[in-house]
Amino acid sequence: MNDLERQMRNYRLTTAEILYHMPDHPELLQSFIWQTLDIAPRYPVLRKFLDYWEKNIEARLHSVRIGQRGIVSAAEFRLANCEIVMH
Repeated sequence: MNDLERQMRNYRLTTAEILYHMPDHPELLQSFIWQTLDIAPRYPVLRKFLDYWEKNIEARLHSVRIGQRGIVSAAEFRLANCEIVMH
């Protein structure tokens, strides 16, 4: 499925700010920004990424803030009935 097809199926641009502790400096919080197309409110793509993080990355998660914005929705998408020829 391409990005436009996902957007037509209610996937929206999702930005997650992930705060985490590195093992060598646990008192410091670091930030990681991650973006993908995902579906609210369950966020299956983000959850899969966070599950991977917890299993494979030594940095311990502190918190995750999520922002979401629709790029295209069914009401905004329409086909144009025209053809443009450029010479």
